[in-house]
Amino acid sequence: MKVWGMKIWTTAIAVALALGGVLPAPASAETPASPAWIAPDFAVPTLIEGLGLKLVPLGPALTEVDYRAYMNSIPHLQKTFTRSTGWPHEGLTLKDAALDMETEAGRFERRESFAYAVLTPDGTRERGCVYVYPGRAGSYDAEVRLWVTAEEYEAGFDAELYAWTKDWIARDWPFRNVAYPGRAIAWEEWDALVAAGKGQ
Repeated sequence: MKVWGMKIWTTAIAVALALGGVLPAPASAETPASPAWIAPDFAVPTLIEGLGLKLVPLGPALTEVDYRAYMNSIPHLQKTFTRSTGWPHEGLTLKDAALDMETEAGRFERRESFAYAVLTPDGTRERGCVYVYPGRAGSYDAEVRLWVTAEEYEAGFDAELYAWTKDWIARDWPFRNVAYPGRAIAWEEWDALVAAGKGQ
């Protein structure tokens, strides 16, 4: 059943790309209702191009290109993105990566969160990723995180992608107040806000 649902979703994404790069809200009675953090009728972007990049939803078809990107940047990502050794780490396999891609695609389908691969225009290499989550703290209605590979970071792409992402979120998404942890808001402040929210 899970595999069948994934095939349907993959087909839906392909159709959406052909029709202009937006994914309408799921209409199937079997699909859970959209969470309150984003309107049910909001057309979620599924293809975004610009700045020498192409954004597409993470999913099984991108397993290998995504895996190569983060496995070649483990120390960099542990310091700049996750702040831990939990991910990525040595020993992760393509099977692990495939399961992660299925999870991300499922969350995208259910409109729980939206994870995007940042690819080169020809789609052959991943430069980083952008994640759009529900806001977890304070008055923020969304939380956006992003990373780039160590090679792209050294080339200055991190700052470029951050600026581009802020413009894209402000222009094409329905959020009123977006948090960019570790960027517009310091990690320490964000951690405190999240902890305070859990204590309520």
